[in-house]
Amino acid sequence: MSPSIDANGGASARNSGRFAGVYSEVQTSRLNHSLPLPSVLKSPFKIVEGPPSSAAGNPGEIAKLFPNLFGQPSAMLVPSESALPSDQKLKIGVVLSGGQAPGGHNVISGIFDYLQNHVKGSTLYGFKGGPAGIMKCKYVELDSEFIYPYRNQGGFDMICSGRDKIETPEQFKQAEETAVKLDLDGLFVIGGDDSNTNACLLAENFRGKNMKVRVIGCPKTIDGDLKCKEVPTSFGFDTACKIYAEMIGNVMIDARSTGKYYHFVRLMGRAASHITLECALQTHPNITIIGEEVAAKKLTLKNVTDYIVDVVCKRAELGYNYGVILIPEGLIDFIPEVQHLIAELNEILAHEIVDDAGLWKKKLTNQSLQLFEFLPPAIQEQLMLERDPHGNVQVAKIETEKMLIQMVETELEKRKSEGTYKYEGHFKGQSHFFGYEGRCGLPTNFDATYCYALGFAAGALLQSGKTGLISSVGNLAAPVEEWTVGGTALTSLMDVERRHGMIASLFPISLCRCDSYYGKLLCSFGGYSLALYTVHNTVIYLVCKNKLYVRAEHFGYGNIKRL
Repeated sequence: MSPSIDANGGASARNSGRFAGVYSEVQTSRLNHSLPLPSVLKSPFKIVEGPPSSAAGNPGEIAKLFPNLFGQPSAMLVPSESALPSDQKLKIGVVLSGGQAPGGHNVISGIFDYLQNHVKGSTLYGFKGGPAGIMKCKYVELDSEFIYPYRNQGGFDMICSGRDKIETPEQFKQAEETAVKLDLDGLFVIGGDDSNTNACLLAENFRGKNMKVRVIGCPKTIDGDLKCKEVPTSFGFDTACKIYAEMIGNVMIDARSTGKYYHFVRLMGRAASHITLECALQTHPNITIIGEEVAAKKLTLKNVTDYIVDVVCKRAELGYNYGVILIPEGLIDFIPEVQHLIAELNEILAHEIVDDAGLWKKKLTNQSLQLFEFLPPAIQEQLMLERDPHGNVQVAKIETEKMLIQMVETELEKRKSEGTYKYEGHFKGQSHFFGYEGRCGLPTNFDATYCYALGFAAGALLQSGKTGLISSVGNLAAPVEEWTVGGTALTSLMDVERRHGMIASLFPISLCRCDSYYGKLLCSFGGYSLALYTVHNTVIYLVCKNKLYVRAEHFGYGNIKRL
Protein backbone atom coordinates (compact mmCIF):
# COMPACT_ATOMS: atom_id res chain seq x y z
CA MET A 1 0.00 0.00 0.00
CA SER A 2 1.48 3.34 -1.06
CA PRO A 3 2.02 6.04 1.59
CA SER A 4 0.80 9.62 1.40
CA ILE A 5 3.47 12.25 1.85
CA ASP A 6 3.23 15.28 4.10
CA ALA A 7 4.89 18.66 3.58
CA ASN A 8 8.10 17.48 5.22
CA GLY A 9 8.39 14.40 3.07
CA GLY A 10 7.39 12.01 5.84
CA ALA A 11 5.04 9.09 5.29
CA SER A 12 1.61 9.05 6.92
CA ALA A 13 -1.05 6.37 7.15
CA ARG A 14 -2.94 6.08 3.88
CA ASN A 15 -6.70 5.84 4.15
CA SER A 16 -9.25 6.60 1.45
CA GLY A 17 -11.74 7.67 4.10
CA ARG A 18 -14.58 5.65 2.57
CA PHE A 19 -15.61 2.01 2.90
CA ALA A 20 -18.01 0.87 0.20
CA GLY A 21 -19.14 -2.05 2.36
CA VAL A 22 -21.36 0.27 4.41
CA TYR A 23 -22.94 2.03 1.44
CA SER A 24 -26.71 2.12 1.09
CA GLU A 25 -28.40 0.22 -1.71
CA VAL A 26 -28.65 3.43 -3.72
CA GLN A 27 -24.97 4.28 -3.25
CA THR A 28 -23.96 0.75 -4.21
CA SER A 29 -26.14 0.89 -7.30
CA ARG A 30 -24.51 4.16 -8.31
CA LEU A 31 -21.06 2.79 -7.53
CA ASN A 32 -21.60 -0.06 -9.98
CA HIS A 33 -23.22 2.10 -12.67
CA SER A 34 -21.21 1.81 -15.89
CA LEU A 35 -20.48 4.99 -17.82
CA PRO A 36 -20.54 5.36 -21.60
CA LEU A 37 -17.83 7.32 -23.41
CA PRO A 38 -17.88 9.46 -26.55
CA SER A 39 -16.96 7.27 -29.51
CA VAL A 40 -13.80 9.30 -30.21
CA LEU A 41 -12.40 8.15 -26.85
CA LYS A 42 -13.06 4.46 -27.53
CA SER A 43 -10.77 4.16 -30.54
CA PRO A 44 -7.47 5.66 -31.76
CA PHE A 45 -7.55 9.44 -32.10
CA LYS A 46 -5.33 12.38 -32.88
CA ILE A 47 -5.29 16.03 -31.86
CA VAL A 48 -6.31 18.61 -34.46
CA GLU A 49 -5.61 22.26 -33.70
CA GLY A 50 -7.91 25.12 -34.60
CA PRO A 51 -6.98 28.66 -35.69
CA PRO A 52 -5.10 31.08 -33.40
CA SER A 53 -7.31 32.33 -30.58
CA SER A 54 -7.93 35.78 -29.13
CA ALA A 55 -9.69 36.71 -25.87
CA ALA A 56 -13.20 37.31 -24.58
CA GLY A 57 -12.31 40.94 -24.04
CA ASN A 58 -9.31 43.29 -23.94
CA PRO A 59 -7.08 41.02 -26.06
CA GLY A 60 -4.21 43.49 -25.87
CA GLU A 61 -4.17 43.34 -22.09
CA ILE A 62 -4.51 39.54 -22.05
CA ALA A 63 -1.60 39.25 -24.52
CA LYS A 64 0.60 41.30 -22.18
CA LEU A 65 -0.40 39.29 -19.13
CA PHE A 66 0.04 35.89 -20.84
CA PRO A 67 2.76 36.33 -23.48
CA ASN A 68 3.59 32.61 -23.52
CA LEU A 69 0.02 31.36 -23.89
CA PHE A 70 -1.94 34.05 -25.72
CA GLY A 71 -3.06 33.16 -29.21
CA GLN A 72 -2.58 29.42 -28.90
CA PRO A 73 -5.25 27.36 -30.69
CA SER A 74 -7.87 25.16 -29.18
CA ALA A 75 -7.62 21.40 -29.74
CA MET A 76 -10.08 18.75 -30.90
CA LEU A 77 -9.88 14.97 -30.71
CA VAL A 78 -10.74 13.28 -34.02
CA PRO A 79 -10.62 9.61 -35.09
CA SER A 80 -7.28 8.35 -36.38
CA GLU A 81 -5.77 5.14 -37.69
CA SER A 82 -3.00 5.25 -35.08
CA ALA A 83 -3.05 6.10 -31.37
CA LEU A 84 -0.97 8.74 -29.58
CA PRO A 85 2.51 7.56 -28.53
CA SER A 86 2.27 5.86 -25.13
CA ASP A 87 5.87 4.92 -24.43
CA GLN A 88 6.45 7.74 -21.92
CA LYS A 89 5.13 7.21 -18.41
CA LEU A 90 3.53 10.37 -17.02
CA LYS A 91 3.37 11.84 -13.53
CA ILE A 92 0.21 13.91 -13.22
CA GLY A 93 -1.17 15.91 -10.30
CA VAL A 94 -4.85 16.72 -9.78
CA VAL A 95 -6.38 19.30 -7.45
CA LEU A 96 -9.96 20.17 -6.46
CA SER A 97 -10.36 23.91 -6.05
CA GLY A 98 -13.24 26.00 -4.70
CA GLY A 99 -16.72 24.90 -3.66
CA GLN A 100 -17.98 21.38 -4.12
CA ALA A 101 -20.04 20.25 -7.10
CA PRO A 102 -21.51 16.80 -7.81
CA GLY A 103 -19.33 14.80 -10.20
CA GLY A 104 -15.87 15.91 -9.12
CA HIS A 105 -14.86 12.40 -8.14
CA ASN A 106 -15.78 11.15 -11.61
CA VAL A 107 -13.46 13.70 -13.20
CA ILE A 108 -10.61 12.22 -11.18
CA SER A 109 -11.80 8.69 -12.03
CA GLY A 110 -11.82 9.65 -15.70
CA ILE A 111 -8.25 10.92 -15.80
CA PHE A 112 -7.08 7.89 -13.76
CA ASP A 113 -8.76 5.44 -16.13
CA TYR A 114 -7.39 7.28 -19.15
CA LEU A 115 -3.84 6.94 -17.84
CA GLN A 116 -4.42 3.27 -17.03
CA ASN A 117 -5.77 2.56 -20.52
CA HIS A 118 -3.56 4.75 -22.68
CA VAL A 119 -0.35 5.55 -20.74
CA LYS A 120 0.29 2.47 -18.65
CA GLY A 121 2.66 2.82 -15.73
CA SER A 122 1.78 6.48 -15.16
CA THR A 123 1.25 7.98 -11.70
CA LEU A 124 -1.61 10.19 -10.51
CA TYR A 125 -1.12 12.35 -7.42
CA GLY A 126 -4.05 13.97 -5.62
CA PHE A 127 -3.14 17.23 -3.90
CA LYS A 128 -4.96 17.42 -0.58
CA GLY A 129 -7.04 20.38 0.55
CA GLY A 130 -7.02 22.36 -2.67
CA PRO A 131 -4.24 24.62 -4.03
CA ALA A 132 -2.69 24.75 -0.55
CA GLY A 133 -1.81 21.09 -1.07
CA ILE A 134 0.28 22.08 -4.10
CA MET A 135 2.10 24.81 -2.21
CA LYS A 136 2.72 22.62 0.84
CA CYS A 137 3.39 19.47 -1.19
CA LYS A 138 0.66 17.53 0.61
CA TYR A 139 -0.57 14.74 -1.62
CA VAL A 140 -1.65 11.15 -1.89
CA GLU A 141 -0.85 8.72 -4.69
CA LEU A 142 -4.13 7.61 -6.23
CA ASP A 143 -4.63 4.01 -7.31
CA SER A 144 -7.65 1.90 -8.25
CA GLU A 145 -8.26 0.73 -4.67
CA PHE A 146 -8.22 4.28 -3.34
CA ILE A 147 -10.48 5.68 -6.07
CA TYR A 148 -13.03 2.85 -6.22
CA PRO A 149 -15.33 3.90 -3.31
CA TYR A 150 -15.72 7.38 -4.81
CA ARG A 151 -16.88 6.44 -8.30
CA ASN A 152 -20.25 8.01 -9.14
CA GLN A 153 -20.43 9.39 -5.59
CA GLY A 154 -20.97 12.96 -4.45
CA GLY A 155 -18.61 15.23 -2.54
CA PHE A 156 -15.00 16.28 -2.84
CA ASP A 157 -13.77 14.25 0.13
CA MET A 158 -11.49 11.98 -1.93
CA ILE A 159 -8.74 14.59 -1.61
CA CYS A 160 -10.81 17.56 -0.31
CA SER A 161 -10.91 21.06 -1.72
CA GLY A 162 -9.85 24.56 -0.69
CA ARG A 163 -10.14 28.18 -1.77
CA ASP A 164 -6.48 29.18 -1.61
CA LYS A 165 -4.98 30.92 -4.63
CA ILE A 166 -1.52 30.70 -6.11
CA GLU A 167 -0.76 34.29 -7.10
CA THR A 168 2.24 35.72 -5.24
CA PRO A 169 5.89 35.15 -6.27
CA GLU A 170 6.45 33.08 -3.14
CA GLN A 171 3.42 30.91 -3.86
CA PHE A 172 4.52 30.34 -7.45
CA LYS A 173 7.93 29.34 -6.14
CA GLN A 174 6.33 26.81 -3.79
CA ALA A 175 4.33 25.34 -6.68
CA GLU A 176 7.51 25.08 -8.76
CA GLU A 177 9.32 23.30 -5.94
CA THR A 178 6.49 20.77 -5.63
CA ALA A 179 6.50 20.17 -9.39
CA VAL A 180 10.25 19.54 -9.36
CA LYS A 181 10.11 17.34 -6.27
CA LEU A 182 7.43 15.09 -7.78
CA ASP A 183 8.86 15.36 -11.30
CA LEU A 184 5.40 16.35 -12.56
CA ASP A 185 4.57 16.23 -16.24
CA GLY A 186 1.16 17.78 -15.79
CA LEU A 187 -1.38 19.31 -13.42
CA PHE A 188 -5.17 19.14 -13.72
CA VAL A 189 -7.09 21.93 -11.94
CA ILE A 190 -10.77 21.18 -11.30
CA GLY A 191 -12.58 24.38 -10.39
CA GLY A 192 -14.66 27.41 -11.29
CA ASP A 193 -13.77 30.74 -12.88
CA ASP A 194 -11.25 31.84 -10.23
CA SER A 195 -9.67 28.38 -10.13
CA ASN A 196 -9.25 28.27 -13.90
CA THR A 197 -7.73 31.74 -13.77
CA ASN A 198 -5.23 30.19 -11.37
CA ALA A 199 -4.70 27.32 -13.81
CA CYS A 200 -3.92 29.80 -16.58
CA LEU A 201 -1.49 31.71 -14.35
CA LEU A 202 0.28 28.47 -13.42
CA ALA A 203 0.50 27.36 -17.05
CA GLU A 204 1.97 30.74 -18.01
CA ASN A 205 4.47 30.63 -15.15
CA PHE A 206 5.63 27.08 -15.87
CA ARG A 207 6.01 27.73 -19.61
CA GLY A 208 7.80 31.03 -18.98
CA LYS A 209 10.40 29.17 -16.92
CA ASN A 210 10.74 26.35 -19.46
CA MET A 211 9.40 23.76 -17.03
CA LYS A 212 7.86 20.61 -18.48
CA VAL A 213 4.68 20.84 -16.38
CA ARG A 214 1.53 21.31 -18.47
CA VAL A 215 -1.67 22.62 -16.89
CA ILE A 216 -5.24 21.79 -17.93
CA GLY A 217 -8.40 23.23 -16.34
CA CYS A 218 -11.87 21.75 -15.85
CA PRO A 219 -15.21 23.66 -15.69
CA LYS A 220 -16.82 23.19 -12.27
CA THR A 221 -19.63 25.11 -10.54
CA ILE A 222 -23.22 24.35 -9.62
CA ASP A 223 -24.13 27.98 -10.39
CA GLY A 224 -24.18 27.39 -14.16
CA ASP A 225 -22.51 30.75 -14.83
CA LEU A 226 -19.26 29.31 -16.20
CA LYS A 227 -20.11 28.59 -19.80
CA CYS A 228 -19.65 29.83 -23.33
CA LYS A 229 -19.86 28.46 -26.86
CA GLU A 230 -16.82 26.21 -26.35
CA VAL A 231 -17.74 25.17 -22.78
CA PRO A 232 -21.50 24.51 -22.91
CA THR A 233 -21.97 23.91 -19.18
CA SER A 234 -20.13 23.41 -15.93
CA PHE A 235 -20.48 20.13 -14.13
CA GLY A 236 -22.67 19.92 -11.03
CA PHE A 237 -25.38 22.27 -12.30
CA ASP A 238 -27.65 19.46 -13.51
CA THR A 239 -27.49 17.54 -10.24
CA ALA A 240 -27.88 20.58 -8.00
CA CYS A 241 -30.94 21.79 -9.91
CA LYS A 242 -32.61 18.39 -9.67
CA ILE A 243 -31.94 18.26 -5.92
CA TYR A 244 -33.37 21.74 -5.42
CA ALA A 245 -36.30 20.96 -7.70
CA GLU A 246 -37.23 17.96 -5.57
CA MET A 247 -37.08 20.10 -2.43
CA ILE A 248 -39.15 22.83 -4.07
CA GLY A 249 -41.68 20.23 -5.18
CA ASN A 250 -41.95 18.96 -1.61
CA VAL A 251 -42.54 22.51 -0.37
CA MET A 252 -45.19 23.05 -3.07
CA ILE A 253 -47.11 19.96 -1.95
CA ASP A 254 -46.75 21.10 1.66
CA ALA A 255 -48.16 24.51 0.75
CA ARG A 256 -51.12 22.90 -1.00
CA SER A 257 -51.65 20.45 1.86
CA THR A 258 -51.97 23.13 4.54
CA GLY A 259 -53.37 25.86 2.31
CA LYS A 260 -52.08 28.67 4.52
CA TYR A 261 -48.40 29.38 3.84
CA TYR A 262 -46.41 31.26 1.23
CA HIS A 263 -42.94 29.76 0.97
CA PHE A 264 -40.20 32.18 -0.11
CA VAL A 265 -37.29 30.07 -1.40
CA ARG A 266 -33.90 31.67 -2.05
CA LEU A 267 -31.68 29.54 -4.29
CA MET A 268 -27.89 29.47 -4.42
CA GLY A 269 -26.29 30.67 -7.65
CA ARG A 270 -24.14 33.76 -7.01
CA ALA A 271 -25.09 36.72 -9.23
CA ALA A 272 -26.70 34.75 -12.08
CA SER A 273 -30.22 33.29 -11.92
CA HIS A 274 -29.50 30.09 -13.88
CA ILE A 275 -30.42 27.76 -11.01
CA THR A 276 -33.61 29.68 -10.28
CA LEU A 277 -34.59 29.59 -13.96
CA GLU A 278 -33.94 25.86 -14.31
CA CYS A 279 -35.76 24.99 -11.08
CA ALA A 280 -38.71 27.12 -12.17
CA LEU A 281 -38.95 25.27 -15.48
CA GLN A 282 -38.85 21.96 -13.62
CA THR A 283 -41.36 22.77 -10.87
CA HIS A 284 -43.63 25.63 -12.04
CA PRO A 285 -43.90 27.62 -8.79
CA ASN A 286 -46.38 30.47 -8.35
CA ILE A 287 -43.82 33.24 -8.80
CA THR A 288 -40.23 33.20 -9.99
CA ILE A 289 -38.10 36.30 -9.80
CA ILE A 290 -35.27 36.41 -12.35
CA GLY A 291 -32.60 38.92 -11.38
CA GLU A 292 -31.57 39.64 -14.96
CA GLU A 293 -35.17 40.45 -15.86
CA VAL A 294 -35.46 42.78 -12.88
CA ALA A 295 -32.38 44.61 -14.17
CA ALA A 296 -33.62 44.66 -17.78
CA LYS A 297 -36.94 46.18 -16.73
CA LYS A 298 -35.19 48.50 -14.25
CA LEU A 299 -37.52 47.41 -11.47
CA THR A 300 -37.14 48.82 -7.98
CA LEU A 301 -37.44 46.85 -4.77
CA LYS A 302 -40.92 48.30 -4.33
CA ASN A 303 -41.85 47.16 -7.85
CA VAL A 304 -40.83 43.60 -6.94
CA THR A 305 -42.74 43.78 -3.66
CA ASP A 306 -45.87 45.17 -5.32
CA TYR A 307 -45.71 42.45 -7.96
CA ILE A 308 -45.69 39.72 -5.31
CA VAL A 309 -48.47 41.44 -3.37
CA ASP A 310 -50.59 41.77 -6.53
CA VAL A 311 -50.36 38.02 -7.03
CA VAL A 312 -51.14 37.26 -3.37
CA CYS A 313 -54.23 39.49 -3.52
CA LYS A 314 -55.45 37.97 -6.79
CA ARG A 315 -54.97 34.45 -5.47
CA ALA A 316 -56.83 35.38 -2.28
CA GLU A 317 -59.80 36.40 -4.45
CA LEU A 318 -59.71 32.91 -5.96
CA GLY A 319 -59.53 31.31 -2.52
CA TYR A 320 -55.85 30.37 -2.62
CA ASN A 321 -53.93 31.76 0.34
CA TYR A 322 -50.75 29.78 -0.21
CA GLY A 323 -47.97 29.48 -2.75
CA VAL A 324 -44.27 29.16 -3.52
CA ILE A 325 -41.98 31.97 -4.66
CA LEU A 326 -38.45 31.41 -6.01
CA ILE A 327 -35.79 34.08 -5.46
CA PRO A 328 -32.24 34.05 -6.89
CA GLU A 329 -29.37 34.49 -4.46
CA GLY A 330 -28.06 37.44 -6.47
CA LEU A 331 -31.31 39.43 -6.68
CA ILE A 332 -29.88 42.38 -4.74
CA ASP A 333 -27.06 42.70 -7.29
CA PHE A 334 -29.61 43.51 -10.00
CA ILE A 335 -31.44 46.35 -8.24
CA PRO A 336 -29.47 49.56 -8.88
CA GLU A 337 -31.15 51.57 -6.12
CA VAL A 338 -30.07 49.00 -3.53
CA GLN A 339 -26.51 49.10 -4.83
CA HIS A 340 -26.53 52.90 -4.62
CA LEU A 341 -27.80 52.75 -1.04
CA ILE A 342 -25.11 50.27 -0.04
CA ALA A 343 -22.39 52.38 -1.68
CA GLU A 344 -23.58 55.47 0.19
CA LEU A 345 -23.75 53.57 3.49
CA ASN A 346 -20.22 52.25 2.99
CA GLU A 347 -18.93 55.78 2.43
CA ILE A 348 -20.85 57.33 5.34
CA LEU A 349 -20.09 54.61 7.88
CA ALA A 350 -16.41 54.76 7.06
CA HIS A 351 -16.32 58.27 8.54
CA GLU A 352 -19.39 58.54 10.76
CA ILE A 353 -20.53 56.97 14.01
CA VAL A 354 -24.10 55.71 13.88
CA ASP A 355 -26.22 56.91 16.80
CA ASP A 356 -29.87 56.90 17.75
CA ALA A 357 -30.26 60.52 16.68
CA GLY A 358 -29.91 59.43 13.07
CA LEU A 359 -27.97 62.53 12.02
CA TRP A 360 -25.98 60.39 9.59
CA LYS A 361 -29.16 59.82 7.54
CA LYS A 362 -29.00 63.43 6.37
CA LYS A 363 -25.98 62.48 4.28
CA LEU A 364 -28.00 59.98 2.25
CA THR A 365 -29.49 61.14 -1.03
CA ASN A 366 -33.28 61.45 -1.05
CA GLN A 367 -33.67 58.29 -3.14
CA SER A 368 -31.45 56.22 -0.83
CA LEU A 369 -33.12 57.61 2.29
CA GLN A 370 -36.56 56.69 0.97
CA LEU A 371 -35.38 53.18 0.19
CA PHE A 372 -33.74 52.80 3.60
CA GLU A 373 -36.95 53.88 5.35
CA PHE A 374 -38.91 51.47 3.14
CA LEU A 375 -36.85 48.48 4.32
CA PRO A 376 -37.95 46.41 7.34
CA PRO A 377 -36.19 47.35 10.63
CA ALA A 378 -34.35 44.02 10.77
CA ILE A 379 -32.83 44.61 7.33
CA GLN A 380 -31.95 48.20 8.25
CA GLU A 381 -30.08 46.86 11.26
CA GLN A 382 -28.34 44.24 9.14
CA LEU A 383 -27.15 46.91 6.70
CA MET A 384 -25.83 49.03 9.55
CA LEU A 385 -24.13 46.45 11.75
CA GLU A 386 -22.89 43.50 9.68
CA ARG A 387 -19.73 44.72 7.95
CA ASP A 388 -16.80 42.88 6.38
CA PRO A 389 -13.17 43.49 7.48
CA HIS A 390 -13.02 46.43 5.06
CA GLY A 391 -16.09 48.06 6.62
CA ASN A 392 -18.44 47.25 3.73
CA VAL A 393 -21.94 45.81 3.84
CA GLN A 394 -21.87 42.02 3.48
CA VAL A 395 -24.41 41.78 0.66
CA ALA A 396 -24.18 37.97 0.49
CA LYS A 397 -25.47 37.73 4.06
CA ILE A 398 -28.62 39.71 3.38
CA GLU A 399 -31.46 37.19 3.69
CA THR A 400 -33.48 38.40 0.73
CA GLU A 401 -36.28 35.92 1.31
CA LYS A 402 -36.90 37.19 4.84
CA MET A 403 -36.66 40.78 3.67
CA LEU A 404 -39.33 40.21 1.02
CA ILE A 405 -41.62 38.43 3.48
CA GLN A 406 -41.52 41.43 5.81
CA MET A 407 -42.03 43.90 2.97
CA VAL A 408 -44.95 41.90 1.58
CA GLU A 409 -46.53 41.71 5.05
CA THR A 410 -46.28 45.49 5.43
CA GLU A 411 -47.82 46.18 2.03
CA LEU A 412 -50.61 43.66 2.59
CA GLU A 413 -51.54 45.29 5.90
CA LYS A 414 -51.69 48.60 4.09
CA ARG A 415 -53.95 47.18 1.38
CA LYS A 416 -56.07 45.40 3.95
CA SER A 417 -56.75 48.68 5.70
CA GLU A 418 -57.65 50.16 2.31
CA GLY A 419 -60.00 47.27 1.56
CA THR A 420 -58.14 46.01 -1.52
CA TYR A 421 -56.89 42.81 0.18
CA LYS A 422 -59.82 40.78 1.48
CA TYR A 423 -58.70 37.85 3.60
CA GLU A 424 -59.95 37.17 7.11
CA GLY A 425 -56.78 35.35 8.09
CA HIS A 426 -53.21 36.56 8.25
CA PHE A 427 -50.57 36.24 5.53
CA LYS A 428 -48.03 33.65 6.67
CA GLY A 429 -44.62 33.54 5.05
CA GLN A 430 -42.05 30.77 5.47
CA SER A 431 -38.44 31.38 4.45
CA HIS A 432 -35.99 28.85 3.00
CA PHE A 433 -32.48 28.93 1.59
CA PHE A 434 -31.52 25.98 -0.60
CA GLY A 435 -27.79 25.98 -1.23
CA TYR A 436 -25.30 23.63 0.38
CA GLU A 437 -27.79 20.76 0.14
CA GLY A 438 -27.18 20.58 -3.61
CA ARG A 439 -23.39 20.64 -3.72
CA CYS A 440 -22.51 17.07 -2.76
CA GLY A 441 -25.41 14.88 -3.82
CA LEU A 442 -25.04 11.72 -5.88
CA PRO A 443 -24.38 13.00 -9.41
CA THR A 444 -27.07 12.48 -12.03
CA ASN A 445 -26.35 10.20 -14.98
CA PHE A 446 -25.57 13.30 -17.02
CA ASP A 447 -23.09 14.79 -14.55
CA ALA A 448 -21.48 11.41 -13.86
CA THR A 449 -20.97 10.76 -17.59
CA TYR A 450 -20.01 14.34 -18.44
CA CYS A 451 -17.40 14.45 -15.68
CA TYR A 452 -15.94 11.09 -16.67
CA ALA A 453 -15.53 12.37 -20.24
CA LEU A 454 -13.94 15.61 -18.97
CA GLY A 455 -11.36 13.53 -17.11
CA PHE A 456 -10.59 11.45 -20.21
CA ALA A 457 -10.27 14.64 -22.26
CA ALA A 458 -7.79 16.07 -19.76
CA GLY A 459 -5.70 12.92 -19.93
CA ALA A 460 -5.60 13.07 -23.72
CA LEU A 461 -4.61 16.75 -23.71
CA LEU A 462 -1.83 16.21 -21.18
CA GLN A 463 -0.54 13.15 -23.04
CA SER A 464 -0.33 15.20 -26.23
CA GLY A 465 1.68 17.92 -24.50
CA LYS A 466 -1.02 20.62 -24.40
CA THR A 467 -1.09 23.31 -21.71
CA GLY A 468 -3.21 26.33 -20.85
CA LEU A 469 -6.43 24.67 -22.07
CA ILE A 470 -9.71 23.89 -20.34
CA SER A 471 -11.14 20.42 -20.90
CA SER A 472 -14.14 20.75 -23.21
CA VAL A 473 -16.87 18.25 -24.05
CA GLY A 474 -19.59 19.45 -26.42
CA ASN A 475 -22.64 18.48 -28.50
CA LEU A 476 -24.23 17.47 -25.20
CA ALA A 477 -27.80 17.34 -26.53
CA ALA A 478 -26.81 14.38 -28.71
CA PRO A 479 -26.27 10.78 -27.53
CA VAL A 480 -23.06 10.34 -25.52
CA GLU A 481 -21.37 8.53 -28.41
CA GLU A 482 -21.68 11.72 -30.49
CA TRP A 483 -20.24 14.11 -27.91
CA THR A 484 -17.24 16.12 -29.08
CA VAL A 485 -14.05 16.15 -27.02
CA GLY A 486 -11.18 18.61 -26.90
CA GLY A 487 -9.70 21.59 -25.12
CA THR A 488 -10.25 25.34 -25.34
CA ALA A 489 -7.52 27.93 -24.82
CA LEU A 490 -8.02 29.48 -21.39
CA THR A 491 -6.78 32.86 -22.60
CA SER A 492 -9.48 32.89 -25.30
CA LEU A 493 -12.10 32.90 -22.55
CA MET A 494 -10.49 35.57 -20.42
CA ASP A 495 -11.15 39.22 -19.79
CA VAL A 496 -9.65 41.53 -17.19
CA GLU A 497 -11.19 43.51 -14.39
CA ARG A 498 -8.86 46.14 -13.08
CA ARG A 499 -8.55 45.73 -9.36
CA HIS A 500 -5.25 47.20 -8.32
CA GLY A 501 -3.80 45.88 -11.57
CA MET A 502 -4.78 42.28 -10.82
CA ILE A 503 -6.80 39.86 -12.96
CA ALA A 504 -10.15 39.48 -11.26
CA SER A 505 -11.97 36.96 -13.42
CA LEU A 506 -11.50 34.19 -15.94
CA PHE A 507 -14.86 34.26 -17.64
CA PRO A 508 -17.14 37.25 -17.77
CA ILE A 509 -19.95 35.74 -15.67
CA SER A 510 -22.58 34.15 -17.91
CA LEU A 511 -25.92 35.65 -16.90
CA CYS A 512 -29.41 34.50 -17.81
CA ARG A 513 -30.63 35.85 -21.13
CA CYS A 514 -34.31 36.73 -21.17
CA ASP A 515 -34.17 36.63 -25.00
CA SER A 516 -32.98 33.01 -25.03
CA TYR A 517 -35.37 30.14 -25.76
CA TYR A 518 -35.77 29.18 -22.11
CA GLY A 519 -35.88 32.80 -21.01
CA LYS A 520 -38.71 33.47 -23.46
CA LEU A 521 -40.46 30.29 -22.39
CA LEU A 522 -40.24 31.43 -18.78
CA CYS A 523 -41.27 35.03 -19.41
CA SER A 524 -43.96 34.33 -22.00
CA PHE A 525 -46.43 33.25 -19.32
CA GLY A 526 -46.19 36.24 -16.97
CA GLY A 527 -46.24 40.00 -16.97
CA TYR A 528 -42.87 40.38 -15.26
CA SER A 529 -41.50 36.88 -14.89
CA LEU A 530 -42.59 33.26 -14.75
CA ALA A 531 -46.19 32.23 -15.06
CA LEU A 532 -48.10 32.68 -11.85
CA TYR A 533 -49.41 29.16 -11.48
CA THR A 534 -52.11 28.03 -9.12
CA VAL A 535 -52.45 24.26 -9.14
CA HIS A 536 -56.03 23.13 -8.55
CA ASN A 537 -56.79 19.48 -9.23
CA THR A 538 -55.63 18.80 -12.81
CA VAL A 539 -55.94 22.38 -13.96
CA ILE A 540 -53.36 25.11 -13.73
CA TYR A 541 -54.74 28.62 -13.51
CA LEU A 542 -52.51 31.37 -14.77
CA VAL A 543 -52.85 34.90 -13.48
CA CYS A 544 -50.92 37.72 -15.09
CA LYS A 545 -51.65 41.41 -15.58
CA ASN A 546 -54.96 40.94 -13.74
CA LYS A 547 -56.22 38.47 -16.35
CA LEU A 548 -57.07 34.86 -15.74
CA TYR A 549 -55.94 32.10 -18.05
CA VAL A 550 -56.22 28.35 -17.85
CA ARG A 551 -54.53 25.36 -19.42
CA ALA A 552 -55.59 21.78 -19.04
CA GLU A 553 -52.16 20.18 -18.98
CA HIS A 554 -50.98 19.68 -15.42
CA PHE A 555 -47.27 20.22 -15.92
CA GLY A 556 -46.83 20.45 -19.68
CA TYR A 557 -46.55 23.40 -22.02
CA GLY A 558 -50.03 23.31 -23.51
CA ASN A 559 -52.12 25.95 -25.25
CA ILE A 560 -53.17 28.79 -22.98
CA LYS A 561 -56.72 30.07 -23.24
CA ARG A 562 -58.07 33.24 -21.71
CA LEU A 563 -61.12 32.81 -19.47
